[in-house]
Amino acid sequence: MRATLLYKAGDVRIEDVPDSVIEQPTDALVRITASCICGSDLWPYATMAAHDGPARMGHEFIGVVEDIGSEVTTLRKGDLVVAPFSVSDNTCAFCREGLHTSCVHPRAGLWDGLADEGGQAEAVRVPLADGTLVGLPVAADSALVPSLLTLADVLGTGHHAAVSGGVDERTSVTVIGDGAVGLLSVLAARRLGAEQSVLMGRHGTRTDLGREFGAAEVVPARGAEGIAAVRDLTGGHGTHVVIDAVGSMPAYEQALGVVRRGGTISRVGLPQYEQAPVGFGSLFRHNIRLAGGPAPVRASIEQLLPDILSGAIEPGKVFDATTGLDGVPAGYQDMADRNSLKVLINP
Repeated sequence: MRATLLYKAGDVRIEDVPDSVIEQPTDALVRITASCICGSDLWPYATMAAHDGPARMGHEFIGVVEDIGSEVTTLRKGDLVVAPFSVSDNTCAFCREGLHTSCVHPRAGLWDGLADEGGQAEAVRVPLADGTLVGLPVAADSALVPSLLTLADVLGTGHHAAVSGGVDERTSVTVIGDGAVGLLSVLAARRLGAEQSVLMGRHGTRTDLGREFGAAEVVPARGAEGIAAVRDLTGGHGTHVVIDAVGSMPAYEQALGVVRRGGTISRVGLPQYEQAPVGFGSLFRHNIRLAGGPAPVRASIEQLLPDILSGAIEPGKVFDATTGLDGVPAGYQDMADRNSLKVLINP
C-alpha cells in the first residue's frame, strides 16, 4: 500500500510500504477514505532532522472497517468510522473522566508514536479499536465527510480549548491564531454562547471565515500593537478567556497581554517551548489561570456529532484544498507557505 513519510524537514515522500494487517485481537484494519494534513504536522516539516526520519505521517482520518480482531465487539466490517488523533481504550479511569489522551492502557498513545502506521495512507491498523473508533451514520461519499473529519482533531481541539477556558454566555474570548484550530475555537466559543469573540489573525480569507464562524472583531496586529487593540475593544480590561491556538512563545506572551484579570489562558497550540512566564508578575498577581493541553477529542465526538449531522455547524469549511496521495508533498508546502489553510486528502 502507499503511505506518506517525512524523511527530514521539507522532504515528504509517498512510498510503497508493507500492508497494514491485524496484529492484536483488539485491532481493526481500516481502509482510509478521507484524511488530511494538520497544522501540527508543519512543526516537524519545518524542523525534523534526517536522523529522526523517516516518519509515517497523519493522525486524522475517516475510513471503512475492512477487518477486525477476534476481541473487537462494537465494530463490523463495512462500518464507516472516524479515528481521534490518540488511541485509547475508552474504559480506564482517565478515559472515564473524559481524558482519553492520558489513557493508561499500554497500547494507548498518540498516532505519531506508532512507528509503522499513519493516517495519510491507503490503510491503517487501529489498536484498541473498540475504544478508539467511532461509527458514523453516513456513507463514505457523504457531503458531510469534511466536517465529520474535523471530529478527529481540529473541531474537538477547538471545543476543548473553549471548554477548558470556561467559555459560556457571560464570557468574552480572544483566539490567537487563524489556522484551522483557531478558527474552530471561534466556532466552539460561539456554540457555547460566548458574549464576545475576537480573532487575532492577519490572513484575510481565513479571518473572513472566522467572522462567519462567530468572531465579532478581527485584530491583525501582533505584539504590543495587537494587545493594545484587543484591550481597546474590551474597555481596557482584556477578555475572560484567551485561546492560544499557535503554540509559540510570542503567542503565549500575546495571550498574557490580552487576558483579563481573573481570566484563563487556554493553550491548545502545540507548545514549542518548555519554559514560560508563570510567576507573580505574569499569572499569580492577577489570579490568571493556565489551562488546555492535548484535546481528548474522543470524549467530545458524540457531543459534537449531532450538530454536524443537523447542519447547525459546518466545520469542514476549514478545508480549502483537496488532493490525492500524490499531491500530499505539495500540500505540505502549500500549508507551510500559507497558500492553503487545511488540505483534505482522498487516498
